[in-house]
Parts: sequence; C-alpha cells; structure tokens
Amino acid sequence: MPTWSAVFFQDSSSPFMEQLTYFHDFTMAVLTLITTLVGLNLAFISYYNLSNRHLLQDQTIEMVWTVSPVTVLLSIALPSLQVLYLLDDPFNPSLSVKTIGHQWYWSYEYSDFPKIEFDSYMNSNNSNNLPRLLDADNSVVLPSNTQVRVVATAADVIHAWTVPSLGVKADAVPGRLNQLMFLLSRPGMFFGQCSEICGANHSFMPIKLESCPMNSFIKWAMSY
Repeated sequence: MPTWSAVFFQDSSSPFMEQLTYFHDFTMAVLTLITTLVGLNLAFISYYNLSNRHLLQDQTIEMVWTVSPVTVLLSIALPSLQVLYLLDDPFNPSLSVKTIGHQWYWSYEYSDFPKIEFDSYMNSNNSNNLPRLLDADNSVVLPSNTQVRVVATAADVIHAWTVPSLGVKADAVPGRLNQLMFLLSRPGMFFGQCSEICGANHSFMPIKLESCPMNSFIKWAMSY
C-alpha cells in the first residue's frame, strides 16, 4: 500500500513486480557506479595539473573504454528482455475478470461467476482510515496464489487499469479488449488508479483490490 513520504517502490505482491524491482535496483546500482567513476575522474583531472603521457594515446585503454560500455549495456539489456518476456508470457488462467472503465468509475464482471457484477465508485467516507482518494465502495476480490486474467475495456474514453504493487498496467480502450495476466503472491489489500488522463475527474476513479485465500474467495462468491 502506498504510504506518505515513501522513497522506494511499494512492497511487491506478485512475481512480476518482484522481477521489475530487482531489475530497477540492478540498473540503479550500475548507473550509480558509472556516475561515481566519471565524477571522480573529472575531479582528479581538474585537481591535478600533471598528466600521464601514456594515457594520451594508448591502444589498450582505448580497447577497454570501448568494450566496457558494451559489456555494461549487455548486462542491462539481457535482464530487461527477460522481464519483458515474463510480463507478456501468457498462461491458462484459473479466473477471469472483465473490467470496464467509465467516466468516472469501474465496472467488474466475473466471467466464471455470471451473477457477480458490480460498479466500483470512490468512497467519499474516509471513516475506515484507508488511503484518501484510493478507497472504493466495492472491492475487486481475487484469490491469492492463483493465476488471474483481467480483461480491460472502456465504455466511453480511454482509461487505464493499473495496480503498482502488482506491476501491471493496461489501457482500457473502447471497442478493444486488453488483457492482464498476474498472480497474487500474498493476501492483502492493494490500491491503484486510472493512469490515463480520461477527463476532469480522472483522479477520482480508484482501484481497490482484495486478495484472500481460495476458501475465503469461494465463500465470498457464493454469497452473491
């Protein structure tokens, strides 16, 4: 869940987000190392007046500063391609949910439970101490440790169904179906927002997702 003055990412709630976080941390470590080395080099050049005559023209160092960037780029590109493949890797979902974006709320339909259909509006009553502008009157309830597919579309303009802690985002386009594949790795309550500028009240259509064990999910579904 997002917290005030947070510096890092939210705690991962899916394997996809864990891989994205690892890749971000690795890339930032490489960038920090390169920035530090270049900064120290510039500082030494500015501080010392003398120069080494062997550094003015040397085949070895030219080979080093040509091959080193290639190695660094490959070390970043390969994990990036791996994460992109994992994000787009399709699987056979155990549960499918259709979400429809409206101005300015979400509608949900559970394909495997035809009776479960509801709208999700922002909750104006903040008495339950949940995050402001992120609480909704109806939550999307999904089972944990289960492969889930969310099919996103829209009824009017382009929206975007996004949950940062899951590492998923897809545009909800009128007349088009975009799908999201993910697995909730732990029970909890997760929040998101429409990430597309869809109108004046764009920031007032939150996404509230509740993850629970399969037994609790079946009881919730049967209670409809």
